[in-house]
Amino acid sequence: MKKPKTNALVIGVAGGSGSGKTTVVNLICDHFGQQNILRIEHDSYYRDLKHMPFKDRLQQNFDHPASLETDLLIQHLKALLKGYPVHVPQYNFAEHIRSEDHLEVQPTPVILIDGILIFSEPELRELMDVKIFVDTDDDIRLLRRIQRDISERKRDLDSVLLQYETFVRPMHLKFVEPSKRYADVIIPHGGKNQVAQEMLISMIHRKLDGSSLS
Repeated sequence: MKKPKTNALVIGVAGGSGSGKTTVVNLICDHFGQQNILRIEHDSYYRDLKHMPFKDRLQQNFDHPASLETDLLIQHLKALLKGYPVHVPQYNFAEHIRSEDHLEVQPTPVILIDGILIFSEPELRELMDVKIFVDTDDDIRLLRRIQRDISERKRDLDSVLLQYETFVRPMHLKFVEPSKRYADVIIPHGGKNQVAQEMLISMIHRKLDGSSLS
């Protein structure tokens, strides 16, 4: 599959849950200017589970590729690369359902896609110009996930640990970790690796190849 003709640069940022992807994403956005970059989160494309009772939603494997409507993300990315706006779904993580509202976004010179599974999807991966994998030790990622899920997603410790043991860790080993081999850049020790950050920014500048952003 060939990438649609466009001047936009597509950057993918992957890595395990709690690896520090947000730190890397923020670094890129701050360096090149928020107005020049559109960030799309793979998590926004979780499938709507309104048809299920809430207790059944809690039993779903949200770390498996099938839990995400990646085909829709690919459609949206292709449309953006052709210069068209798209409506990105908005997801309620506490209820595991999609909101009735969508976020309309416009094409930008740089499009950044982030998510734990984006490199495990060949068609999505082929649309990316730069692929970055944020690599962090398992124990650090678990601690960050516990903090996030309790504070932001209103879950208790027991449910977070059960989900990690049942779904998160097995899916990481099956899908996320193997996808690291597709990365152009691997950032070890999380998103605060200063040397890796500088190399990453330099690489993106080269990819932009003298455009107004560089």
